[in-house]
Amino acid sequence: MTVRLRLTALLAALAVVAVGCQHAETPKPAFSGDLDKGNPTTTVPAALQISTDTPTPTPLSPERQARLDAALAQIPQGCEVLSDKNCLLPFPSDFHTRTDDATGTHKRINLPAGQLPNIQGVTLDPTAWNQNDGWSPSTPILAYVPGLDPSKTALPSEGDIEFSTTEQSATSIVDLTTGQLVPHWAEMDSRATSDADRLLILRPAASLIETHQFAVAFRNLIGADGAPIAAPITFQAIRDNNATGDPRIEERQREFNVAFPKMAAAGVARQGLYLAWTFTVASPESLAGRVLSMRDDAFGKIAGIAPTYKVDEVQTSDLDEGIGKVVRGTFEVPLYLDGGGAPGSRMTYSPLNGQPISNGVYTANFTCSLPEKGLENGEAIPVVYGHGLLGSADEAASSQVQHTAATNNAVYCATDTIGMAEADVANAAAALSDINKFPSIPDRLQQGMLNTMFLARLLTNQAGLGAAPEFQTSAGANMLNNAEAYYDGNSQGAIVGGAVTAVSTEWTKAVLGVGGMNYSTLLNRSVDFDEYFAIMRGAYPNALEQQIIFGVLQMLWDRGETSGYVQHLTDRAYDRTPKHEVLMTVAFGDHQVATITADNIARTLRLPIYQPTLPDDVEPMLGVATPQTDFFYNLDPIRKFPLEGSALYYWYDGTLAPPLGNITPIMSAAYQAQCQGAAAETDVKCEDPHEMPRRQPEVIAQKKAFFQPDGTITNVCKDEPCVGKPRSDFDY
Repeated sequence: MTVRLRLTALLAALAVVAVGCQHAETPKPAFSGDLDKGNPTTTVPAALQISTDTPTPTPLSPERQARLDAALAQIPQGCEVLSDKNCLLPFPSDFHTRTDDATGTHKRINLPAGQLPNIQGVTLDPTAWNQNDGWSPSTPILAYVPGLDPSKTALPSEGDIEFSTTEQSATSIVDLTTGQLVPHWAEMDSRATSDADRLLILRPAASLIETHQFAVAFRNLIGADGAPIAAPITFQAIRDNNATGDPRIEERQREFNVAFPKMAAAGVARQGLYLAWTFTVASPESLAGRVLSMRDDAFGKIAGIAPTYKVDEVQTSDLDEGIGKVVRGTFEVPLYLDGGGAPGSRMTYSPLNGQPISNGVYTANFTCSLPEKGLENGEAIPVVYGHGLLGSADEAASSQVQHTAATNNAVYCATDTIGMAEADVANAAAALSDINKFPSIPDRLQQGMLNTMFLARLLTNQAGLGAAPEFQTSAGANMLNNAEAYYDGNSQGAIVGGAVTAVSTEWTKAVLGVGGMNYSTLLNRSVDFDEYFAIMRGAYPNALEQQIIFGVLQMLWDRGETSGYVQHLTDRAYDRTPKHEVLMTVAFGDHQVATITADNIARTLRLPIYQPTLPDDVEPMLGVATPQTDFFYNLDPIRKFPLEGSALYYWYDGTLAPPLGNITPIMSAAYQAQCQGAAAETDVKCEDPHEMPRRQPEVIAQKKAFFQPDGTITNVCKDEPCVGKPRSDFDY
């Protein structure tokens, strides 16, 4: 998340024009990979005394029956009966699904209409969401617990994720498909200004396995008086299998009586629970099927040849040392959007098989920085570059990228990541004012992913860019070593880059710099979202509904960011897709992309982490005394160098540690105390390290060693913590 945008830019308006026609059908993509091995969960054997038996139905006392009837009267039909706070709480819940044997999960999302109104009274149209066959693998898990005292309740924190897999944890997530406990952390919504709107949020510490069903359980929740909080009467009746005569309770009892024995087998007894519910994660077909279908169809249309392209401009002045020219142009990609692919456009589908169908051609842009070494002697490394938040292809001509290209004799080329590019600013603002406009963002992002893969084909095909005079050496030869392309993305370029890498047939190695996954976790922790959040708060002022909205949006955002593809990013590749290797570099204390979301990627993929990760005297989070080896839960160290495969690296430059909770680093008490006045500009503790790692000579050298057909990850930090110079020390 690199580019800072002013509020006035967010309020611009863009027009959408609808067009459409049809082309040939393509087969539905197939999927492969052992998904059941997707998560590093911890198995906790069930205690021998935990019974899996279902209690004999017994009537409620007249007093409890009256309480139950009164509670149910406050909950509209079609809403989850476990909470009267909001129809969609707890979230996500399989209550809001229906049976559909044609899907990968045998379910279909069934969100009710009339929810989440904005200040204009416009409610969510769930049509786009109800096409999904499950919930996000990175979903926030939300519940309202009135009177909860988090200081007295044994909640697992970001600083002690392992605690979540113990019997002492007040919260549990059980994979009902495997019987394992899922590591996670819990946080109270720090953004809410009133306890009446403050949700308890659980965040999985790794991607939840596709197609699996999960149970959430709360127990031993303590109030301000130090006493356990009584469970909602509706859940008590379900938990205790009471005979109530109410069809809504009886329906939920039938479902829970299947789940409770599975939870007991994992060590979570139904007796004494405050609350529990289940949800099912979407299938790979639902998450990735669209873009895989687009990929196979689009590359089938060009049948191994280069995409059509045109050079529009060659810049030879005002370049960094070692760069010979910057070349800009356009190329053509099959279009799967209406409206000519403009911001706000939506994906077009075949009426025959429901797969995306092309209806024309999209003209994508490119910007390439060409090194002098390659222009003289050739053998330049072809690299596709992913730009930052709502930026553009011209980031490939920035001083930092030019320096890397010149140093490594690499041609760096970028195209706009449409969906979240500069041209999408107004549409992004509009979507935060009316979430019914949001589906256009992931739709356009998927077209942007396809455009990125087509750019890589231009770099490797003999009839591609290397055949143009602008990309040839002084002797008239192709300057590119186009045996293989590589990917290098920073910030948003890494968040989207993990997704496009997972589906790419055009490269097998990617560097994902200062990235992560799961915008529903990232946004509250990012200073870049502050201005956008102002728009969202204006349209949706209730803090409780804001957190539900983040969860709802994540269900579609998965299609255009790493979250929806991470389980297939490296070894468990999609069908007709190569395996990939990724080098992740993050900035400790990053103000824009929370590094814990990169840890979640590494945990999902079992990537090793470089150790020593941080200097000994650095606490991994503010106020967290957990030893580093325990803090980086379930991340094993790199065992030997050079490393063949993937890894996670932390870079440290003296910045303050990140705070606990869903706030930005500059909202922390430590930052507020130390970073006032001149210190905010001059003290390295206060400096945002987001752009620091990519500038380090060691990182640039590591990329060069990695970006080779037989490239490896080298030990550039020489068995010491990776300590870098602040970004302000560099003139590029």
